[in-house]
Amino acid sequence: MARKTTPPSPTAIEPGSMVGVLGGGQLGAMFAVAARRLGYRVAVWDQDADAPALKIADLPVSAPFTDPAAFDRFAGSISAATYEWENIPVALGEALEQRLPVRPASNILRILQHRVEQKQFLASHNIPVAPFRPIAAPGDLPAAAESIGFPCLCKTATHGYDGKGQWRLAGAQDLVSVQEQLNRQAHSPWVLEQFLAFEKELSVLVVRGADGDKRVYPTVENVHEAGILRTTRVPAEIDPRLAQKAEDLAASVVEALEGVGVFCVELFLMSDGRLFVNEVAPRPHNSGHYTLDACTVSQFEQQVRAVCGLPLGEVRLLCPAVMVNLIGSDFTKVSAGEGLANLLRRPGAMLHLYGKKSVRPGRKMGHVTFLAEKAAVAWESACALKQMLG
Repeated sequence: MARKTTPPSPTAIEPGSMVGVLGGGQLGAMFAVAARRLGYRVAVWDQDADAPALKIADLPVSAPFTDPAAFDRFAGSISAATYEWENIPVALGEALEQRLPVRPASNILRILQHRVEQKQFLASHNIPVAPFRPIAAPGDLPAAAESIGFPCLCKTATHGYDGKGQWRLAGAQDLVSVQEQLNRQAHSPWVLEQFLAFEKELSVLVVRGADGDKRVYPTVENVHEAGILRTTRVPAEIDPRLAQKAEDLAASVVEALEGVGVFCVELFLMSDGRLFVNEVAPRPHNSGHYTLDACTVSQFEQQVRAVCGLPLGEVRLLCPAVMVNLIGSDFTKVSAGEGLANLLRRPGAMLHLYGKKSVRPGRKMGHVTFLAEKAAVAWESACALKQMLG
């Protein structure tokens, strides 16, 4: 049966309007490209003058997020706002909401940018998370570790990403060294989580519109190296019933938040089939970049649609895909010369470079998505690239 079409909401923000994005990295840039393809103009506000999205914005704003003049210029030019990552000042989102729609809303930003508040919210809605304890001061660590047991992970409650701000405690012998690390940290508080010996890392993208309509992308399987996402394969190599369970769980998270926009729910799959929510991001996600090439509508176009009050798009997977991140010096091996030529000759290879000014270890410089009719072929291509990168 054909899906019933839904006209734009009476409050939809029409093409030709300007929409704003807080943050000008690669996610902001890909949002801007999607918005402009739909006929919108885009304002980008970032504190870094070299941020990639500023180069393609109709209105680039480079200033501290606390700058009143920048706020007036940005807010006075746009009809709605969103953000490319969750570490945006909540106060800025709240101030923008006094003048225009901000999607997702600032109250969701407040919950999800703080690991303790996020886990408390999820637990209060009976969503499975690893046992955890808040750590207000380094001296709280021993009692918290005794409570949840070893091994465990201590994480900064805010500003941690790509494996930064995390310490593993294998046993009581690690308490002193981790406490010393916490004493040297500028960020506090922290959260201590029970370490889960998971079988696979999964993630699910969920899009929710202002009218409550939802779209759920297929479950993907992720592999991290040194705390940074290295590969994403879709569909995940798991039982289809587990994939559906993951998608239902992710949808329930976004429904509990009553969020509007694109959300990524990261999950741990245990050997016995249990699923635990690791983290929730209120934005497009690195593990969703495959949607640019392998789905009818990308996560970035969905973000534009949700922010502007338009009907959400299809989430159909057109073919199996594997995404490989280009991290640090990987960039120099594929961005020129024979490395570039060899990559582009490979069937199904879709190269995306982010236009960042400087290369440094651990920095995401781009990604490659391999498309194929058979999942095994896409995976073989991804493995060949990883071998070339070393």
